[in-house]
Amino acid sequence: MRVLLHFPALLASLTLLQAAVSPTSAQTTIATAISDAVNQAKVQVNKAFLDSRTRLKTSMSSQRPTTRQLIEYLKHAKGQTRSAIRKGQVWEESLKRLRQNSTLTNVTDLSQGLDFLFHEVGCAVSFPVVTCDKNSPYRSITGDCNNRRNPALGAANRALARWLPAEYEDGLSLPFGWTPGKTRNGFSLPLAREVSNQIFGYLNEEGVLDPNTSLLFMQWGQIVDHDLDFAPDTELGSSEYSKTQCDKYCIQEDNCFPIMFPPKDPKVKTQGKCMSFFRAGFVCPTSPYKSLTREQINAPTSFLDASFVYGSEWSLARRLLNLSSPLGLLAVNQEFSDHGLPYLPFDSKKPTPCEVINTTARVPCFLAGDSRASEQILLATSHTLFLREHNRLARELKRLNPHWDGDILYQEARKILGAFLQIVTFRDYLPIVLGEEMQKQISPYRGYSESVDPRISNVFTFAFRFGHLEIPSTVSRLDENYQPWGLEPELPLHTLFFNTWRMVRDGGIDPLVRGLLAKKSKLMDQNKMMTGELRNKLFRPPQKIHGHDLAAINIQRGRDHGLPAYNSWRSFCDLSQPKTMEELNTVLKNEMLAKKLLDLYGTPDNIDFWMGAIAEPMVEGGRVGPLLACLLGKQFQQIRDGDRFWWENPGVFTKEQRDALRKVSFSRLVCDNTHITKVPLNPFQANSYPQGFVDCSVIDKLDLSPWASVGK
Repeated sequence: MRVLLHFPALLASLTLLQAAVSPTSAQTTIATAISDAVNQAKVQVNKAFLDSRTRLKTSMSSQRPTTRQLIEYLKHAKGQTRSAIRKGQVWEESLKRLRQNSTLTNVTDLSQGLDFLFHEVGCAVSFPVVTCDKNSPYRSITGDCNNRRNPALGAANRALARWLPAEYEDGLSLPFGWTPGKTRNGFSLPLAREVSNQIFGYLNEEGVLDPNTSLLFMQWGQIVDHDLDFAPDTELGSSEYSKTQCDKYCIQEDNCFPIMFPPKDPKVKTQGKCMSFFRAGFVCPTSPYKSLTREQINAPTSFLDASFVYGSEWSLARRLLNLSSPLGLLAVNQEFSDHGLPYLPFDSKKPTPCEVINTTARVPCFLAGDSRASEQILLATSHTLFLREHNRLARELKRLNPHWDGDILYQEARKILGAFLQIVTFRDYLPIVLGEEMQKQISPYRGYSESVDPRISNVFTFAFRFGHLEIPSTVSRLDENYQPWGLEPELPLHTLFFNTWRMVRDGGIDPLVRGLLAKKSKLMDQNKMMTGELRNKLFRPPQKIHGHDLAAINIQRGRDHGLPAYNSWRSFCDLSQPKTMEELNTVLKNEMLAKKLLDLYGTPDNIDFWMGAIAEPMVEGGRVGPLLACLLGKQFQQIRDGDRFWWENPGVFTKEQRDALRKVSFSRLVCDNTHITKVPLNPFQANSYPQGFVDCSVIDKLDLSPWASVGK
């Protein structure tokens, strides 16, 4: 049932009542209709969620998961996130049913109707009541209570912030490109896959690597991104269609929004008419009186707090603890070790896709604070380093403070690791990203401000995807002399998705870490945008030819989120808004690219935000264009200034502790948590061993003595 829920029609349905009906009867009529609609919606949505969980478990047990099933596993909502998305779907499905209800032709009291609906769905109690301890020196796991005036600001499982109003085809929830033949600014939107084919593809990998940045630069971006945002997929609300049918028959319905192939696409012969795509999870409105447009969820906290290590929900945080130890340690793997050093624990909820990537090795996926930890092997490697560092810090703090209990040890180590993430991101990573725009976009720190909104914006979740253009086609493993390691030293990227066995049974993390330090990121290039490993082989299972397209996903996802187009964001950042071919060429400094974009979109006003933003030439000394520099700078400044627990905020750490923290580095993290003894002085810059590499003894250690006796 393709019901278009126009906002004016909804208001009419909830504001007019037949003249013959008395006020008391009217109230009864609307209450009954709303209760019936909500009850029916709950039955339908609950069934969809149950079917999804059952289907996912079955697909992972088959030992032959498809690309769609691997993506479904990765984007599957869990815990409180799942509950929040479920209520959001019940809210929207209830509105659809009320729109169809013929008895609601005349309802008089809008505010009463929407308020009653809001409470019937359960939107008013979407989150547990939190009692804030204003004297606690530690962050809450959920991000609640950071802002004392608005305790939920920046907390997990809330809606992403909107810096510009959402733009949906129907003004409410349907993405542009949903209705065949419907235009935007007088032109039909191109298929997302067609844009990918015309703009992103290239064949020759020569000359694509960045001469100035290491592979760590790319990987750090994904670490930060996973710490700040995640919007799992929603479920299909209709019992008529399953995700299998959506994938197989490309039926655009409900929350299925397939990425259609253009007629001459080579994938038509191997994959059929489309690639599957399911819309992102969304939440209830914050109030029944505000905008009813669909708002996507952000599952983790909005703070740069290492929640990817510890989780953003108490239930997960507890699962990650070593409850048998009084030292405040995180749990580690009990089956395997990396030459005496720990791995992440395995996810006990089996089966997982990692086990079927290699059915002989049968190594499960890892359990971490973020469910995407095993998505690709370098991400799992990074998670492993942070796990080891937490436990190293906790043990060292115990040596300094024998009187500390496990809770204080855990919280103090967590606090230090969060500061590490903040320092390395702002000191080492962002200056490379923003170049000469760093000082312009991010002002010097002046302390915490309760009036600054730290929430992650919807547009940032796309702006930060510039990193997808920095991912090279292969991952290298290097030995202690930074030479090729093993029989397969260079592995194609598409073979490393969900590939935990390569780490656990084939060499550990040291060869991979050396690859991060001594190999290069791919360069963002207007003529060679995205490697085919991501554009045609994303999450391709072994022995299969079907893979997804990350560029097409990003474009389709932007439409799914109701993201305003490219020129709207140029205006937001006080940049020019090109209207003609000549003006677009002036902005992009690439006539051929400008022509391709206009041939596809018809007008610059229709260019998808992510497409336009990553097409811009890089700012001086940076790795993004002017639009991304503006949006990234604004977001990171708000993350910093709106965080009461920011490491530089007076009272979070002592002066002596802050002085000690300034010496932390990724190279020291490697020295302290691997068997590697030679590391680069500047790990984010491109390095070629042995130039620039030094012995670990030269790298500053974190002096923990300022933490002695703190917390007595």
